[in-house]
Amino acid sequence: SEVLAAEAASCLNRAMAALRDIWEEIGIPEEQRLERTDVVKKHIKSLLDMMVAEEESLKERLLKSIALCRKELDTLCRELQLSPFETEEESTILQMEKNLRTRVEVLQKQKRDRKQELKALQEQDRDLCDILCTALFSIDTGSVPSLEDLDRYRRHVASLNTLKEQRREEFVSNKRQIILLMEELDHTPDTSFERDVVCEDEEAFCLSEDNIVALQNLLQQLEAQRALNEAVCAELRARIVALWERLQIPEEERESSA
Repeated sequence: SEVLAAEAASCLNRAMAALRDIWEEIGIPEEQRLERTDVVKKHIKSLLDMMVAEEESLKERLLKSIALCRKELDTLCRELQLSPFETEEESTILQMEKNLRTRVEVLQKQKRDRKQELKALQEQDRDLCDILCTALFSIDTGSVPSLEDLDRYRRHVASLNTLKEQRREEFVSNKRQIILLMEELDHTPDTSFERDVVCEDEEAFCLSEDNIVALQNLLQQLEAQRALNEAVCAELRARIVALWERLQIPEEERESSA
């Protein structure tokens, strides 16, 4: 600062000396020279005062930014459930403002990322719940989710996806057996549920627990009907054979009838 002051004084002296020489060459009277010197002094003072005011304004803006950043950081740390941000007390105002502003930007991005992931998980959850007829995952949508909340939600959605695949495989397998049994029994679907089962659009079938149970019951009913029909057929065949024996029907005629 001493070197800067010396250089400034030297520049001012050279400028004033040059002005005096010019004034002498022009022939400006001494009284007017003093007036002009006073004008120069006021101009220099005004310029320096303006520069000081600008730097003071910069300092105030930095301090105001620091206060706002601290306030926003406190809010973000609470929302993200993080420990309060500690600043280095020995750092300069400029460095402190930069550090705080950078930290605010980082936490704002974390907040946006968490909310975006929450939104994506909720969309997946809604789609899966529509298919599986289950309740939505319970989570506070009015606040920023914690990392633990998001992890639990991810695992919940993953489990629903697994359940959906399991039920889809069970539905496709049972549907195939049901269609074969209906064809074998010459059974036409006569209920809305049966028509939903055998329809071509498999994606439209609701994979709820009740529907899966109903699907299993339908398969069991058809299997029982087939078993009953087979038992009746066996009994009728036995009666026919007995009648053949009593009536002494020739083997050739039996084979043609069989």
